[in-house]
Amino acid sequence: MRVSRLYTPAPLATGNLVELDDDNGHYVRTVLRLKKDDPIILFNGHGGEYLGTVAEVSRKAVLIAVGQWDDRSVESPLQVILGLGISRGDRMDLTVQKAVELGVNHITPLLTERCLVQFKGEKKPQRLLHWQKIVQHAAEQSGRTALPAMPEVERLQDWVNIQQGLKVFLDPYAETTLMDLKPDAVTVTLLTGPEGGFSSQERDIAKASGFIPVRLGARILRTETASIAALAAVQLLWGDFGKGNNG
Repeated sequence: MRVSRLYTPAPLATGNLVELDDDNGHYVRTVLRLKKDDPIILFNGHGGEYLGTVAEVSRKAVLIAVGQWDDRSVESPLQVILGLGISRGDRMDLTVQKAVELGVNHITPLLTERCLVQFKGEKKPQRLLHWQKIVQHAAEQSGRTALPAMPEVERLQDWVNIQQGLKVFLDPYAETTLMDLKPDAVTVTLLTGPEGGFSSQERDIAKASGFIPVRLGARILRTETASIAALAAVQLLWGDFGKGNNG
């Protein structure tokens, strides 16, 4: 039987009793329908995970008895930073989810000239929280023990100036491919655009900040396809694809 995994920001240590927050408590109680003494795995993003057991399930609280720590990691040796031009609805959600599964370490949602998503009032923090929840659930599902960071939404021109490592942006009209490049260190920074792609000015801004335009084959890919394909490619070239069993 597969044991469910949950992320919690709470400090974890063998022998502790941890009370789950409202969202996780609701999930354990009404979705998983776990009972007292059922097994569950907890991780807090600081490495490894803990095998626990349900100590109490009630309307008032869900308590987990923290058991043995397992120093398990499925993290890639390649550090991948993703600057993600904000796209609409399910496209953005899918890209964030798959980026986590593919080992991304840091995702920044970027406002670009051709961004079709408008943030008014409380919509920006609400959308950010929504994407952060997707990151959390994707980490739980994929077995990761580190939680990728997703900070505040930034403007592209501010973000590109503070990046490091091998810096590339996806451009269907570029001549260079990923196979032509090699990272100097273990960090790769990817920049991908929204549905309408980057404007000429944004491409110039990225190049002035040291980003190299690269293409992914001869076909023009949708924004979500391009991001996923690029992440898989860098893991194959310089990461951990091919170094174990992925199922």
